Amino acid sequence: METIRDFNFGGFPCRAALYSPQELYPAETSLFVGDRNTATLVSRPSGSAEVILEPGEKAKQWPAVDTILKKAMDLGMARDSLICGAGGGVVTDMTAFAGSLYMRGCRVVLIPTSLLAMVDAALGGKTGIDAGVYKNMIGSFYPAEEVRICPELLQDLPEKEYWNGMGEVFKTAMIGDQELMEILVRDRNRVKAREPELLGEIIRRCILVKGSLVEEDLREKGRRAFLNLGHTFGHALEAASGLDWSHGAAVIWGTAKALDAAVAMGLADAAWAESLKKLFLDYGYELKATVAPEAMLEAMKMDKKKKGGRLRYIIPAGPQDIRIEYLEPEFVLEILKA
Repeated sequence: METIRDFNFGGFPCRAALYSPQELYPAETSLFVGDRNTATLVSRPSGSAEVILEPGEKAKQWPAVDTILKKAMDLGMARDSLICGAGGGVVTDMTAFAGSLYMRGCRVVLIPTSLLAMVDAALGGKTGIDAGVYKNMIGSFYPAEEVRICPELLQDLPEKEYWNGMGEVFKTAMIGDQELMEILVRDRNRVKAREPELLGEIIRRCILVKGSLVEEDLREKGRRAFLNLGHTFGHALEAASGLDWSHGAAVIWGTAKALDAAVAMGLADAAWAESLKKLFLDYGYELKATVAPEAMLEAMKMDKKKKGGRLRYIIPAGPQDIRIEYLEPEFVLEILKA
């Protein structure tokens, strides 16, 4: 085990650490949660109590959490019992949400098995489920006591899921790590090849950026909102497409739309914005969507990032220069149509 950093998220201690495959499973686990794709990735004692869920975003609904809670009750778990969740962002979100509810909060350790979960979803305490196609509408802030990361698991990650996670890596680099952005520009062949040493460095950098923002602002009253770069646009695309777009791909598309908005508002240099969009295309991301702009604008009305009834948009004005802006629906619709 190698500690990346010990964090304090609003009074919740959380350790992010690197583990070998043999060390991943916490010995004190009372209940293991995974899905059909991830359960086999973590070795555990035979006969361990477990809940194995259906995989995918469309399964991220209340019945899955209810299954976890009922299993915990059947086992007679206590508040100091440990639930261990292993999987991508869907599993880690639902496991931590169930942990926050069980007896008003029991112990939770998360083992992210996808790149997206390692660099973003498993760290920081945002838990929850979707409500139909609307993303993460029901949830809580409940950081896990430890996030156990094993980069070796990424070597067998399906191609689509790898690039799903890289969407959050690009977002993190734009927000808070110019050196990481330079790595993504300079070493794209090594990134595409999933070079283990480079992946370990990328994960470490993303965790340090996100962790520092969450330590400052657990409940997203201020700068933690920067982590939503690309998400207001991206979540609308996910919802309006019936979740046919994966989260990371939608975040990249949404970031491109945020760049368009920044240029139109006179906040960002057009050449800089175009260089980033070209980089996204070079990595194979799609920047055009066939979903009706009006449907996406309607989906935005359900977005959680409201203040005073108005939607906040995270706008990139330049390298490491992120702004929170309130945009009029008519302007947003024009950006969506562009």
